[in-house]
Amino acid sequence: MPKPTDNAPSSPDASDARHTPIPPFAALRAFEAVGREGGIRKAAAALNLDHAVVSRHIRLLEEWMGIGLFHRDGGRLRLTEAGGRFHARISGAIAEIAHATTDAMDNDGHRGRSLKLWCVPGFAAQWLTDQIADFEALHPDHRVELRPTDAAADLLAREADIDIRFYGDDWPPSPGGKGLRFVALARPSIMAVANPEMAARLAQASPADLLDAPLLHEEHDEQWRAWLRLNGVAPAGRIAGPLLWHAHLAIAAARRGRGVALASDYLVARDLKQGTLVEVRMPGTRQVELGTYAFVTREDRWSSPAITALRRFLLARAAG
Repeated sequence: MPKPTDNAPSSPDASDARHTPIPPFAALRAFEAVGREGGIRKAAAALNLDHAVVSRHIRLLEEWMGIGLFHRDGGRLRLTEAGGRFHARISGAIAEIAHATTDAMDNDGHRGRSLKLWCVPGFAAQWLTDQIADFEALHPDHRVELRPTDAAADLLAREADIDIRFYGDDWPPSPGGKGLRFVALARPSIMAVANPEMAARLAQASPADLLDAPLLHEEHDEQWRAWLRLNGVAPAGRIAGPLLWHAHLAIAAARRGRGVALASDYLVARDLKQGTLVEVRMPGTRQVELGTYAFVTREDRWSSPAITALRRFLLARAAG
């Protein structure tokens, strides 16, 4: 029988901690992603790897451990009972590694590292930009890289550290999800706004008359539908009016006299002060709450010093 060489793998020895079995980390990372994402291709996209590489990692991990981690049903993968227990512990371990790494970077020698924050454009331009400038003045060790975008960041894939956007009460999506944590940053009152000339023409109208007015929408009519319903009007069918896709474009169109937009003080405070827009005040109407601006981050980064400092600062500003 040949003698083992110095390079041959040693069998685990429970009496010797040096021989504790640890699978290759790349395989563990692939396994965690597949279990989290529910499939090879989604996990590969999240890890920025070829799906064949991820598939090979899973196969090698199962061979290394000598157990099946997934049930295979055609092209679908489903964790086995043992795989589910293993995934829960591996997910926690990887999250702890990430948490420990970010804590170390936030507290030692990397204080100038930027936080990546994605936010809906209107809220970013009209309110958040000023708050971040004040935050960085008070916290020179923390910098914030702000990206205005209508696309929510894939926080689990680490596209950003924080995502802020408006979530309606009556239409999807909802904030948060598996591996994420959120807090309501602001719950604004929503008003109808128009330029002074159009607002004057509508001053004596009724809420139902708004259905005949040019109403300006973002990506759908759900905001106007909810606002009208809370003001006693139940529209039937789709509400007419152009889609502007972005809140700041709808507000710009209202400023030019193209119609009536829905907005909050966060978006139109400057316009109201300058008189370029006014609230459309009709008998029987009122400002209403339709949803929440949510501050969302990964659960494992919730207590990161930089994220905690920014979250507390923005909550205080929004409440003030």
